[in-house]
Amino acid sequence: MEQAPHQSLQLQTGYRQILGMAMPIALAILVPQINFVTNNIFLSGLGQKELAVAGITGVYYLVFAVIGNGLNNGLQALIARRAGQNQPHEIGRLFYHGVWIALGISLLGILLTYLLAPIILRASLHEQAIADQAIHFLYIRIWGLPFLYLYVMRNALLVGTNQTKFLVWGTLAEALVNVFLDYGLIYGHFGLPQLGFNGAAYASIAAEACGLAVIWVVIHWKGIHKRFSLFDQIQPDTGMVKLILVQSSPLILQYAISMISWEYFYILIEHHGERALAISNTMRNVFGLLGIFSWAFASTSNTMVSNVIGQGRIDEVLPLIRRIVRVSLLISSFTFILLNLFPEVILEFFGQGPEFVAEGVPVVRVIAAAIVLGSFATVWLNAVTGTGNTLVNLTIEFITIVVYSIYVYVVLEWLNWSITWGWASELVYWFVIFVLSFGYFRSGRWSAKVI
Repeated sequence: MEQAPHQSLQLQTGYRQILGMAMPIALAILVPQINFVTNNIFLSGLGQKELAVAGITGVYYLVFAVIGNGLNNGLQALIARRAGQNQPHEIGRLFYHGVWIALGISLLGILLTYLLAPIILRASLHEQAIADQAIHFLYIRIWGLPFLYLYVMRNALLVGTNQTKFLVWGTLAEALVNVFLDYGLIYGHFGLPQLGFNGAAYASIAAEACGLAVIWVVIHWKGIHKRFSLFDQIQPDTGMVKLILVQSSPLILQYAISMISWEYFYILIEHHGERALAISNTMRNVFGLLGIFSWAFASTSNTMVSNVIGQGRIDEVLPLIRRIVRVSLLISSFTFILLNLFPEVILEFFGQGPEFVAEGVPVVRVIAAAIVLGSFATVWLNAVTGTGNTLVNLTIEFITIVVYSIYVYVVLEWLNWSITWGWASELVYWFVIFVLSFGYFRSGRWSAKVI
């Protein structure tokens, strides 16, 4: 068994350290986004209706997926703080308890889906055929949640301890399995049964399980489990559980509120017709795929801010955030140019015809601007997470979602404007996030928080 090199757990704040942490995270985020895009490209071959349904089911599953991300980010901040304090044994205790919390929440998500998904979707969607197909898909897809939650717990460990280079193996395995089984199960190739739309659900579950298995092997092969004593403590510690839940619960609620509002947005989009819903589903993929660097720098901001505070270097926090913002903004500017130069090329990948492309181009341009705005807004928001003030995160998200929800209702339902104006809600969302997060750091109240 190969032992992981025991580099210092205490991070520096230069550009090299920022890029060294962010780039592997970006690659790890890229692969699931490629999975989403691959799913939708294959499903688009079944028809526009299937592509539209994929938008509803995708956002529904993301509601539960981001709950796992909330737990992940809270645990990541705690692990990074202990890394800054150079307490490797405490990192293992945090991880062990985080795993059991994640399993409990995932099982609750499965139960809620079987109980509530039919009620919510049949009551809110106008077309019952779309609702029925979405429900049957989700009954399968939701069983991937335990694999996904355990997978993100390992991400919290690797990012929080600056082991991001090991993230790539699990995500690469997940991508290869997903592409192979998507093509095989949706269309019945490679001797596999032809399952159509539901084939994407089975493929995604198998891919998540494979990614989890590979990253588990990597952690053991590199000796990371020994360095941090991951499984030395088998007795539950209520104090540790409480600490993780106190830090993560506001983030879980924050992300859940955010994604529920996005599901609300997609329900309003569905009222504009099947094509509008199909276009919006492709936009979710474009936004997710080309926004990967923003999410990577956001995760880097969370970890590095918490680590530096753990070292007691409070005066270096704001310069660190500004460095991360500069790099994130620079990369997103290239994305903005790319999207505005070639919007038709991106939309043509989904093979839905010239009318689909023509209607989608203005939305792509709005998404391009939202990626730029989000590239620095999300860094500031995740820096708040790194300070340990997760209740402030929840407050910022709640205020922003109220503004966002009012906007989308007025524009899409009351005024019945086009989906281009509906997608401008992303600009509203990220602007409010930035103003509130930046204002919190300007207040100076963040520096007194202890976790």
